[in-house]
Amino acid sequence: MPGKTKITRISSLQEISAEDWNLLGDPENPFSNHEFLHSLELSSCVGGRTSWHPEYWVAEDEVGIHSSLPFYYKYDSYGEYIFDHSWANFFSQNGLSYYPKGLVAYPFTPVNGKKILRRKNVSAEEALDILLPPLLENAKTEGLSSIHFLFLEEEEARALERKGFSTRITHQFHWKNRAYTDFENFLGDFRSKKRIQIKKERETIKESGIQILCKEGKDISEKDMDSIYSFYTETYSRKWGSPYLNRKFFKIILEKFSQNLVLFLAQKDGDTIGGTFNLKKGKKLYGRYWGSSSHYPFLHFECCYYAPIEYAIKNGFEIFEAGAQGEQKFLRGFPAVPTYSSHFIFHDQARNAIERFLESERMQMQEMIRETNLSSPLKDEAVRGESEDQ
Repeated sequence: MPGKTKITRISSLQEISAEDWNLLGDPENPFSNHEFLHSLELSSCVGGRTSWHPEYWVAEDEVGIHSSLPFYYKYDSYGEYIFDHSWANFFSQNGLSYYPKGLVAYPFTPVNGKKILRRKNVSAEEALDILLPPLLENAKTEGLSSIHFLFLEEEEARALERKGFSTRITHQFHWKNRAYTDFENFLGDFRSKKRIQIKKERETIKESGIQILCKEGKDISEKDMDSIYSFYTETYSRKWGSPYLNRKFFKIILEKFSQNLVLFLAQKDGDTIGGTFNLKKGKKLYGRYWGSSSHYPFLHFECCYYAPIEYAIKNGFEIFEAGAQGEQKFLRGFPAVPTYSSHFIFHDQARNAIERFLESERMQMQEMIRETNLSSPLKDEAVRGESEDQ
Protein backbone atom coordinates (compact mmCIF):
# COMPACT_ATOMS: atom_id res chain seq x y z
CA MET A 1 0.00 0.00 0.00
CA PRO A 2 2.58 2.68 0.90
CA GLY A 3 4.33 2.20 -2.45
CA LYS A 4 1.09 2.88 -4.31
CA THR A 5 0.16 5.98 -2.36
CA LYS A 6 0.58 9.61 -3.41
CA ILE A 7 0.89 12.31 -0.75
CA THR A 8 -0.21 15.87 -1.46
CA ARG A 9 0.17 18.95 0.74
CA ILE A 10 -2.47 21.63 0.25
CA SER A 11 -2.71 25.05 1.89
CA SER A 12 -6.49 25.36 1.58
CA LEU A 13 -9.47 23.04 1.63
CA GLN A 14 -10.60 24.94 -1.44
CA GLU A 15 -8.38 22.44 -3.28
CA ILE A 16 -10.41 19.41 -2.19
CA SER A 17 -14.16 18.79 -2.32
CA ALA A 18 -16.23 18.63 0.84
CA GLU A 19 -17.52 15.24 -0.30
CA ASP A 20 -14.03 13.75 -0.58
CA TRP A 21 -12.71 15.26 2.66
CA ASN A 22 -15.78 14.26 4.68
CA LEU A 23 -15.40 10.62 3.65
CA LEU A 24 -12.44 10.58 6.05
CA GLY A 25 -14.08 12.51 8.87
CA ASP A 26 -15.15 11.51 12.33
CA PRO A 27 -18.82 10.38 12.31
CA GLU A 28 -19.20 11.82 15.83
CA ASN A 29 -17.23 15.06 15.45
CA PRO A 30 -18.50 18.02 13.38
CA PHE A 31 -15.16 19.85 13.73
CA SER A 32 -13.52 17.34 11.38
CA ASN A 33 -15.89 18.41 8.60
CA HIS A 34 -14.76 20.33 5.55
CA GLU A 35 -17.51 22.88 6.24
CA PHE A 36 -16.16 23.79 9.67
CA LEU A 37 -12.46 23.89 8.78
CA HIS A 38 -13.02 25.73 5.50
CA SER A 39 -15.17 28.32 7.29
CA LEU A 40 -12.15 29.12 9.47
CA GLU A 41 -10.11 29.72 6.32
CA LEU A 42 -12.74 31.78 4.48
CA SER A 43 -13.21 34.04 7.49
CA SER A 44 -9.41 34.49 7.91
CA CYS A 45 -9.53 33.05 11.43
CA VAL A 46 -6.61 30.86 10.30
CA GLY A 47 -3.88 31.69 7.79
CA GLY A 48 -2.80 35.19 6.86
CA ARG A 49 -1.60 37.17 9.87
CA THR A 50 -2.80 34.61 12.41
CA SER A 51 -0.51 32.12 14.16
CA TRP A 52 -2.35 29.18 12.53
CA HIS A 53 -1.04 28.40 9.03
CA PRO A 54 -2.78 25.38 7.50
CA GLU A 55 -1.11 22.72 5.41
CA TYR A 56 -3.37 19.69 5.03
CA TRP A 57 -1.63 16.39 4.25
CA VAL A 58 -3.64 14.09 2.02
CA ALA A 59 -2.77 10.52 1.00
CA GLU A 60 -4.40 8.96 -2.08
CA ASP A 61 -4.26 5.41 -3.39
CA GLU A 62 -5.85 3.67 -6.37
CA VAL A 63 -9.26 3.75 -4.63
CA GLY A 64 -9.23 7.44 -3.76
CA ILE A 65 -8.37 9.49 -0.68
CA HIS A 66 -6.93 7.14 1.92
CA SER A 67 -6.15 9.40 4.89
CA SER A 68 -5.32 12.97 5.86
CA LEU A 69 -4.02 15.19 8.63
CA PRO A 70 -5.32 18.70 9.47
CA PHE A 71 -1.83 20.13 10.01
CA TYR A 72 -0.89 23.67 11.05
CA TYR A 73 2.35 25.57 11.43
CA LYS A 74 2.04 27.32 14.80
CA TYR A 75 3.93 30.43 15.92
CA ASP A 76 2.58 30.57 19.48
CA SER A 77 0.51 28.31 21.75
CA TYR A 78 -2.77 30.23 21.83
CA GLY A 79 -6.06 28.56 20.93
CA GLU A 80 -4.80 25.04 21.63
CA TYR A 81 -5.96 24.27 25.21
CA ILE A 82 -3.12 21.82 25.80
CA PHE A 83 -0.81 24.15 27.66
CA ASP A 84 2.88 23.96 26.78
CA HIS A 85 4.10 27.45 27.69
CA SER A 86 6.46 25.93 30.26
CA TRP A 87 8.00 23.85 27.45
CA ALA A 88 8.52 27.00 25.38
CA ASN A 89 10.19 28.62 28.42
CA PHE A 90 12.42 25.57 28.87
CA PHE A 91 13.55 25.87 25.24
CA SER A 92 14.19 29.60 25.59
CA GLN A 93 16.18 29.18 28.81
CA ASN A 94 18.43 26.71 27.02
CA GLY A 95 19.00 28.88 23.96
CA LEU A 96 16.58 26.94 21.75
CA SER A 97 13.59 28.03 19.65
CA TYR A 98 10.26 26.36 20.39
CA TYR A 99 8.39 28.18 17.62
CA PRO A 100 7.47 27.43 14.96
CA LYS A 101 6.09 24.02 15.82
CA GLY A 102 3.73 21.65 14.00
CA LEU A 103 0.21 20.90 15.15
CA VAL A 104 -2.43 18.36 14.14
CA ALA A 105 -5.64 19.71 15.63
CA TYR A 106 -8.89 21.57 15.02
CA PRO A 107 -8.18 25.25 15.72
CA PHE A 108 -9.62 26.77 18.91
CA THR A 109 -11.51 23.53 19.55
CA PRO A 110 -10.62 21.39 22.59
CA VAL A 111 -12.81 18.41 21.74
CA ASN A 112 -11.96 14.73 21.60
CA GLY A 113 -12.14 12.80 18.37
CA LYS A 114 -10.26 11.62 15.33
CA LYS A 115 -7.38 13.78 14.20
CA ILE A 116 -5.81 11.08 12.03
CA LEU A 117 -8.56 11.14 9.43
CA ARG A 118 -8.95 8.00 7.36
CA ARG A 119 -11.33 5.92 5.31
CA LYS A 120 -13.50 3.31 6.93
CA ASN A 121 -11.56 0.12 7.64
CA VAL A 122 -8.24 2.05 7.66
CA SER A 123 -6.64 2.03 11.09
CA ALA A 124 -4.79 4.92 12.68
CA GLU A 125 -1.62 2.84 12.47
CA GLU A 126 -2.05 2.27 8.72
CA ALA A 127 -2.65 5.97 8.10
CA LEU A 128 0.42 6.91 10.15
CA ASP A 129 2.58 4.40 8.26
CA ILE A 130 1.92 6.49 5.15
CA LEU A 131 1.68 10.05 6.43
CA LEU A 132 4.01 10.24 9.43
CA PRO A 133 7.47 9.59 7.88
CA PRO A 134 7.22 12.42 5.31
CA LEU A 135 5.56 14.69 7.89
CA LEU A 136 8.47 14.24 10.31
CA GLU A 137 11.05 14.62 7.56
CA ASN A 138 9.41 17.83 6.34
CA ALA A 139 9.27 19.16 9.91
CA LYS A 140 13.02 18.70 10.24
CA THR A 141 13.62 20.43 6.92
CA GLU A 142 11.39 23.35 7.94
CA GLY A 143 13.16 23.68 11.29
CA LEU A 144 10.16 22.88 13.48
CA SER A 145 10.94 22.13 17.11
CA SER A 146 8.21 19.54 17.51
CA ILE A 147 5.00 17.93 16.27
CA HIS A 148 1.87 17.79 18.46
CA PHE A 149 -1.40 15.88 17.97
CA LEU A 150 -4.12 17.28 20.26
CA PHE A 151 -7.32 15.81 21.73
CA LEU A 152 -6.98 12.39 20.16
CA GLU A 153 -8.92 9.19 20.41
CA GLU A 154 -7.07 6.90 22.79
CA GLU A 155 -6.43 4.46 19.93
CA GLU A 156 -4.67 7.22 17.99
CA ALA A 157 -2.51 8.16 20.98
CA ARG A 158 -1.45 4.53 21.41
CA ALA A 159 -0.59 4.27 17.71
CA LEU A 160 1.55 7.41 17.96
CA GLU A 161 3.26 6.02 21.06
CA ARG A 162 4.38 3.07 18.97
CA LYS A 163 5.86 5.60 16.50
CA GLY A 164 7.97 7.28 19.19
CA PHE A 165 5.58 10.01 20.39
CA SER A 166 5.01 10.76 24.07
CA THR A 167 1.46 10.70 25.41
CA ARG A 168 0.06 13.48 27.54
CA ILE A 169 -3.07 12.87 29.60
CA THR A 170 -5.24 15.80 30.63
CA HIS A 171 -8.92 15.79 31.55
CA GLN A 172 -12.31 17.28 30.83
CA PHE A 173 -15.85 16.80 32.15
CA HIS A 174 -18.38 15.08 29.87
CA TRP A 175 -22.05 14.29 30.41
CA LYS A 176 -23.07 10.72 29.61
CA ASN A 177 -26.58 9.60 28.77
CA ARG A 178 -27.40 6.53 30.85
CA ALA A 179 -30.64 5.80 28.98
CA TYR A 180 -32.44 8.67 30.73
CA THR A 181 -36.08 9.11 29.81
CA ASP A 182 -36.24 12.80 30.74
CA PHE A 183 -34.49 15.45 32.84
CA GLU A 184 -36.29 14.35 36.00
CA ASN A 185 -34.97 10.84 35.45
CA PHE A 186 -31.46 12.29 35.12
CA LEU A 187 -31.91 14.17 38.41
CA GLY A 188 -32.73 10.86 40.06
CA ASP A 189 -29.04 9.94 39.68
CA PHE A 190 -28.00 12.78 42.04
CA ARG A 191 -27.63 12.79 45.76
CA SER A 192 -30.66 14.57 47.24
CA LYS A 193 -28.93 17.83 48.26
CA LYS A 194 -27.57 18.47 44.77
CA ARG A 195 -30.86 17.38 43.17
CA ILE A 196 -32.76 19.95 45.22
CA GLN A 197 -30.22 22.65 44.34
CA ILE A 198 -30.52 22.05 40.57
CA LYS A 199 -34.31 22.17 40.77
CA LYS A 200 -34.13 25.49 42.61
CA GLU A 201 -31.73 26.91 40.01
CA ARG A 202 -34.07 26.00 37.17
CA GLU A 203 -37.09 27.32 39.06
CA THR A 204 -35.33 30.66 39.59
CA ILE A 205 -34.96 31.04 35.81
CA LYS A 206 -38.69 30.38 35.25
CA GLU A 207 -39.75 32.75 38.03
CA SER A 208 -37.61 35.53 36.54
CA GLY A 209 -39.64 35.40 33.32
CA ILE A 210 -36.77 34.08 31.20
CA GLN A 211 -37.65 31.64 28.43
CA ILE A 212 -35.10 29.31 26.82
CA LEU A 213 -35.59 28.72 23.11
CA CYS A 214 -33.84 25.93 21.22
CA LYS A 215 -33.14 26.78 17.59
CA GLU A 216 -31.42 24.49 15.12
CA GLY A 217 -30.80 24.12 11.44
CA LYS A 218 -32.72 26.43 9.14
CA ASP A 219 -34.69 27.92 12.05
CA ILE A 220 -31.55 29.86 13.03
CA SER A 221 -31.55 33.39 11.62
CA GLU A 222 -28.72 35.82 10.97
CA LYS A 223 -30.14 37.92 13.80
CA ASP A 224 -29.74 34.93 16.13
CA MET A 225 -26.12 34.57 15.05
CA ASP A 226 -25.55 38.29 15.58
CA SER A 227 -26.73 37.82 19.16
CA ILE A 228 -24.50 34.80 19.69
CA TYR A 229 -21.50 36.63 18.26
CA SER A 230 -22.05 39.63 20.53
CA PHE A 231 -22.31 37.34 23.59
CA TYR A 232 -19.21 35.42 22.49
CA THR A 233 -17.09 38.54 22.06
CA GLU A 234 -18.29 40.02 25.36
CA THR A 235 -17.36 36.84 27.24
CA TYR A 236 -13.93 36.71 25.59
CA SER A 237 -13.13 40.35 26.26
CA ARG A 238 -14.15 39.91 29.91
CA LYS A 239 -12.26 36.66 30.55
CA TRP A 240 -9.62 35.87 27.96
CA GLY A 241 -8.87 38.92 25.85
CA SER A 242 -9.25 38.97 22.07
CA PRO A 243 -11.62 36.37 20.58
CA TYR A 244 -10.30 33.87 18.05
CA LEU A 245 -13.38 33.95 15.81
CA ASN A 246 -14.83 36.91 13.91
CA ARG A 247 -18.33 37.83 12.76
CA LYS A 248 -17.60 36.55 9.26
CA PHE A 249 -16.98 33.05 10.63
CA PHE A 250 -20.41 32.96 12.27
CA LYS A 251 -22.02 34.14 9.03
CA ILE A 252 -20.25 31.52 6.92
CA ILE A 253 -20.83 28.65 9.34
CA LEU A 254 -24.55 29.41 9.29
CA GLU A 255 -24.54 29.29 5.49
CA LYS A 256 -22.40 26.16 5.15
CA PHE A 257 -23.18 24.10 8.24
CA SER A 258 -26.58 25.06 9.65
CA GLN A 259 -27.74 21.44 9.85
CA ASN A 260 -25.18 20.83 12.59
CA LEU A 261 -25.88 23.97 14.65
CA VAL A 262 -27.95 24.13 17.84
CA LEU A 263 -28.53 27.40 19.71
CA PHE A 264 -30.08 27.84 23.15
CA LEU A 265 -31.30 31.43 23.40
CA ALA A 266 -32.53 33.09 26.58
CA GLN A 267 -35.29 35.65 26.06
CA LYS A 268 -36.89 38.11 28.46
CA ASP A 269 -39.54 40.70 27.59
CA GLY A 270 -38.95 40.02 23.90
CA ASP A 271 -35.20 40.56 24.02
CA THR A 272 -32.48 37.94 23.60
CA ILE A 273 -30.38 38.31 26.74
CA GLY A 274 -28.02 35.32 26.47
CA GLY A 275 -27.32 32.07 24.74
CA THR A 276 -25.02 29.27 23.71
CA PHE A 277 -23.64 28.07 20.38
CA ASN A 278 -23.47 24.28 20.05
CA LEU A 279 -22.75 21.74 17.32
CA LYS A 280 -23.97 18.19 16.90
CA LYS A 281 -22.99 15.16 14.90
CA GLY A 282 -23.87 11.49 15.25
CA LYS A 283 -24.68 10.81 18.89
CA LYS A 284 -22.63 13.67 20.34
CA LEU A 285 -23.50 17.25 21.26
CA TYR A 286 -20.79 19.87 21.76
CA GLY A 287 -21.21 23.08 23.71
CA ARG A 288 -18.87 25.79 22.44
CA TYR A 289 -19.62 29.47 23.17
CA TRP A 290 -21.67 31.24 25.81
CA GLY A 291 -22.49 34.79 26.80
CA SER A 292 -25.16 37.14 28.12
CA SER A 293 -25.94 40.84 28.00
CA SER A 294 -25.92 41.09 31.80
CA HIS A 295 -25.71 38.87 34.86
CA TYR A 296 -28.78 36.74 35.55
CA PRO A 297 -28.57 34.20 38.40
CA PHE A 298 -28.16 30.64 37.13
CA LEU A 299 -28.65 31.59 33.45
CA HIS A 300 -25.21 30.24 32.61
CA PHE A 301 -26.08 26.83 34.10
CA GLU A 302 -29.44 26.75 32.31
CA CYS A 303 -28.10 27.63 28.84
CA CYS A 304 -24.82 25.72 29.08
CA TYR A 305 -25.85 22.58 30.98
CA TYR A 306 -29.50 21.98 31.80
CA ALA A 307 -31.22 22.93 28.53
CA PRO A 308 -28.62 21.08 26.39
CA ILE A 309 -28.89 17.99 28.63
CA GLU A 310 -32.67 18.06 28.27
CA TYR A 311 -32.24 18.37 24.50
CA ALA A 312 -29.68 15.53 24.46
CA ILE A 313 -32.00 13.20 26.36
CA LYS A 314 -34.97 14.04 24.12
CA ASN A 315 -32.94 13.44 20.94
CA GLY A 316 -30.98 10.37 22.05
CA PHE A 317 -27.49 11.89 22.21
CA GLU A 318 -25.05 9.73 24.13
CA ILE A 319 -22.38 12.30 25.04
CA PHE A 320 -22.48 16.03 25.71
CA GLU A 321 -19.10 17.79 25.78
CA ALA A 322 -19.70 21.23 27.21
CA GLY A 323 -16.27 22.81 26.78
CA ALA A 324 -12.86 22.93 28.38
CA GLN A 325 -13.51 24.35 31.86
CA GLY A 326 -14.50 22.10 34.70
CA GLU A 327 -15.64 22.37 38.30
CA GLN A 328 -19.14 23.73 37.70
CA LYS A 329 -19.77 20.97 35.16
CA PHE A 330 -18.61 18.27 37.56
CA LEU A 331 -21.03 19.48 40.24
CA ARG A 332 -23.88 19.24 37.72
CA GLY A 333 -23.41 15.70 36.53
CA PHE A 334 -20.36 15.75 34.26
CA PRO A 335 -17.79 13.12 35.39
CA ALA A 336 -14.07 13.65 34.79
CA VAL A 337 -12.68 11.78 31.76
CA PRO A 338 -9.14 11.56 30.36
CA THR A 339 -8.13 13.37 27.18
CA TYR A 340 -5.08 12.41 25.14
CA SER A 341 -2.48 14.28 23.13
CA SER A 342 0.78 13.09 21.56
CA HIS A 343 4.08 14.96 21.26
CA PHE A 344 7.35 14.48 19.40
CA ILE A 345 10.25 16.79 20.32
CA PHE A 346 13.17 16.77 17.88
CA HIS A 347 15.86 17.98 20.28
CA ASP A 348 17.11 14.90 22.19
CA GLN A 349 17.78 16.54 25.57
CA ALA A 350 14.55 18.52 25.52
CA ARG A 351 12.63 15.39 24.51
CA ASN A 352 14.08 13.42 27.42
CA ALA A 353 13.28 16.17 29.92
CA ILE A 354 9.71 16.58 28.67
CA GLU A 355 9.13 12.83 28.65
CA ARG A 356 10.19 12.60 32.31
CA PHE A 357 7.71 15.36 33.11
CA LEU A 358 4.94 13.64 31.14
CA GLU A 359 5.53 10.30 32.83
CA SER A 360 5.00 11.87 36.25
CA GLU A 361 2.08 13.98 35.03
CA ARG A 362 0.30 10.93 33.55
CA MET A 363 0.35 9.12 36.89
CA GLN A 364 -0.87 12.20 38.75
CA MET A 365 -3.63 12.87 36.23
CA GLN A 366 -4.95 9.32 36.28
CA GLU A 367 -5.09 9.40 40.08
CA MET A 368 -6.72 12.84 40.05
CA ILE A 369 -9.47 11.67 37.68
CA ARG A 370 -10.17 8.64 39.88
CA GLU A 371 -10.20 10.69 43.10
CA THR A 372 -12.40 13.38 41.56
CA ASN A 373 -15.06 10.93 40.46
CA LEU A 374 -15.15 9.35 43.91
CA SER A 375 -16.68 12.62 45.12
CA SER A 376 -19.17 12.87 42.25
CA PRO A 377 -22.67 14.16 43.08
CA LEU A 378 -23.88 11.30 40.86
CA LYS A 379 -24.46 8.30 43.09
CA ASP A 380 -23.56 5.67 40.49
CA GLU A 381 -20.38 7.47 39.42
CA ALA A 382 -19.01 7.44 42.97
CA VAL A 383 -19.88 3.75 43.33
CA ARG A 384 -18.05 2.98 40.08
CA GLY A 385 -15.00 4.82 41.36
CA GLU A 386 -15.04 2.85 44.59
CA SER A 387 -15.29 -0.43 42.63
CA GLU A 388 -12.28 0.51 40.51
CA ASP A 389 -10.37 1.29 43.68
CA GLN A 390 -10.93 -2.14 45.14
